[in-house]
Amino acid sequence: METEKIFKTKTGFCHILPDKIILTRDGIIGNVAKVTVGNNISRILLIYGGLSLFLLYSAFSSFQKGQTSMSVLYGIIGLFLIYGIFTSLNNSATPIIERNKIKGIKLKKAIFGLTRSQFEVLFEDDNEKIKKRLIMLPGSMTDGQNETEKAIRIMTEEKLLNE
Repeated sequence: METEKIFKTKTGFCHILPDKIILTRDGIIGNVAKVTVGNNISRILLIYGGLSLFLLYSAFSSFQKGQTSMSVLYGIIGLFLIYGIFTSLNNSATPIIERNKIKGIKLKKAIFGLTRSQFEVLFEDDNEKIKKRLIMLPGSMTDGQNETEKAIRIMTEEKLLNE
């Protein structure tokens, strides 16, 4: 019996083991420790925060100078980034998810030419907080349809997918 099942993701491979899910870049589980960037995404959220503050300041400054159209544009982009920060606070970049801590996995199907299919894995982290890990599947230019079908089949066989 096969104990490890693998499917391609946007940036590497997803290994479904009996006790955990491991995401790797090169398909070799032993190399996961070298690529681990951490469990949180706080660095990128700080960059987004700084950029949104700059855009909101630019919007205010443009408004004071009478440049209404530019201030509206900067304001909308700044508010959009702030919205993205708040929706991403519970996201995780962890490469290893214990199967006994998984609360649910949902499939979001692709819109052809616009989005990719992805799995949303809800799991409990070490601090007992519910986090979300996105597993992006390959796009339409890289045989995404076949890889998505393979990933759905593996997740269903492993009784992980909540449809």
